[in-house]
Amino acid sequence: MFSEISAELPDVLGDFTPGVVCSDRARWSAVPQAVRELVIGEAEETLARAWPLITASDYREFTATGNRASFEELYFTRRRMLNNLVLGELVEGEGRFLPKILDGIFLVAEESGWQLPAHNAYERSGARLPLPDNSQPVVDLFAAETAALLATVVALLGDALDGISPEITARVEREIETRILSPYLGRHFWWMGRGEERMNNWTAWISQNVLLTVFSLKTDQPTRHAVVEKALGSLDAFLKDYAEDGACEEGVLYYRHAALCLHGALTILDGVAPGLFARLWQQPKIRNMAEYIAHMHVAGRYYFNFADSSAVVDPCSVREYLFGQAVGSQMLAEFAAADRAASGSPHLPEEWNLWYRVQELLVGPAIPAAVKPHPASGRDIFYPGIGLFIARDEQFSLAVKGGNNGESHNHNDVGSVTLYKNGRPFLIDVGVETYTAKTFSVRRYEIWTMQSAFHNLPTFAGVMQSAGETFGARDVEVGFDEERARISLDISGAYPAEAELHSYRRIVSLLRGRHVEIVDSYDGGKPAVLSLMTCLTPTVAPDRIDLADLGSIFVDGGGAIEIDEIGVEDARLSSAWPGKVYRLRVPFAGRLLRLRIV
Repeated sequence: MFSEISAELPDVLGDFTPGVVCSDRARWSAVPQAVRELVIGEAEETLARAWPLITASDYREFTATGNRASFEELYFTRRRMLNNLVLGELVEGEGRFLPKILDGIFLVAEESGWQLPAHNAYERSGARLPLPDNSQPVVDLFAAETAALLATVVALLGDALDGISPEITARVEREIETRILSPYLGRHFWWMGRGEERMNNWTAWISQNVLLTVFSLKTDQPTRHAVVEKALGSLDAFLKDYAEDGACEEGVLYYRHAALCLHGALTILDGVAPGLFARLWQQPKIRNMAEYIAHMHVAGRYYFNFADSSAVVDPCSVREYLFGQAVGSQMLAEFAAADRAASGSPHLPEEWNLWYRVQELLVGPAIPAAVKPHPASGRDIFYPGIGLFIARDEQFSLAVKGGNNGESHNHNDVGSVTLYKNGRPFLIDVGVETYTAKTFSVRRYEIWTMQSAFHNLPTFAGVMQSAGETFGARDVEVGFDEERARISLDISGAYPAEAELHSYRRIVSLLRGRHVEIVDSYDGGKPAVLSLMTCLTPTVAPDRIDLADLGSIFVDGGGAIEIDEIGVEDARLSSAWPGKVYRLRVPFAGRLLRLRIV
């Protein structure tokens, strides 16, 4: 799709300005007063703060202990502080924040490596090196993000920075050439795509930021052409691993780093070669990719989650709205506008990508007043590419995850059910804890949140599902009509041979206006116990489970039910769930277990 356009590229590829330059006081003065005060207030607070010190020992901590969070807090705090100062200067335009902006630029420029310690490797699954080698830079997600940040600062504040010293821009350009452009054009990183190797969010995310970098700076035409041609090949490699239905197999959280970064990359390409890429916006696949987030929404901040995604997701920003407009989806544009309006943070204070924050200030105020969004949340959908079934009525929102256990950011969850009632979580997907070295190692499935025994799935004498593409659902049947929505699938193939499982048929039905039904039947040599995960305090009686004040599960064909109480202390899990979650273990009395949820 993208590579075909390489032969049509014009001789001269234009500039891309990621916003409006600081000297355009009319545009920056048009930022609403309340937002201006918020932005300037944060910049003033940042003026009073000390820049974090980052030492070699901080970098080494990841390989020494597996802890990612300590270094990343220092690293991202620096970038958010620089963001705050730049936005304050853009909005105010009086030069008050420039000296500290200069300090921030040089601090970042003097870091030994822009890649995170967790990504400091030259092969996809290679050993993480304890310290960065500045003679061989690694272009990872955040090296590219850092380059895009500095390029955006130069593009928008260049005249003011040059007034202090031309060496500021020159230093940024040298660092980006050494750390990003030279390695990007001179070597192959796995995320660039090669043959049938599977790509993930890295491909779109990094490609967007490299394009943003090269076109925000005054780079020459040979460099621009070389970067674009390589990026077009990478974007095709990214698209090949998306099904036509547009579902993000990495979960809704990664939509913003995958499909939404494809939108960013295409926006830049469309800007530097006007008219050439416009036809791609009309591709059904790209529209499907755009609309995915709206279909995943449940209520408020809750989304259907699987893989390494939380059930609680930040509000949409102007980016989703612009994606909806670009692909001609009124549904997505209205959903994003309404969701954004519910946010209390119109300036994205936790975001480290400066371009996104600039868009929010300049474009956000022009978004039409939010109307009641199109009812994506009132529609059923099935995504065959990842086997994701979603059905709703006025009371229940139901999702069933089929697919396989070889997907990117996989959890062993084939056949798992997620259920909300009246917009509140009923049966949950716990999500993922704070990332550590273990999360992306051969020991990943030792982590409890990754295991099928902590999803709404059966275990056979302790035997859980296995990881890998060969472990998946089969014989999947889906039906939707006015009275019911139904999915039937055999999940026995998700379990290893030691489960002694010949078949396991799960049928999940939403009988609209009535109840949800889960009917599990199996043929195997070991006893089955069904796990049910909830964040509500359960009360168990024979053949019945009451979940706080929300509803009940009537059990037919089960034995004595046991409850495991699990403390939630991890920061990432705590963002979605209360201090405790619960696992109900329901043994099969025979070969058939029926649950009726009201």
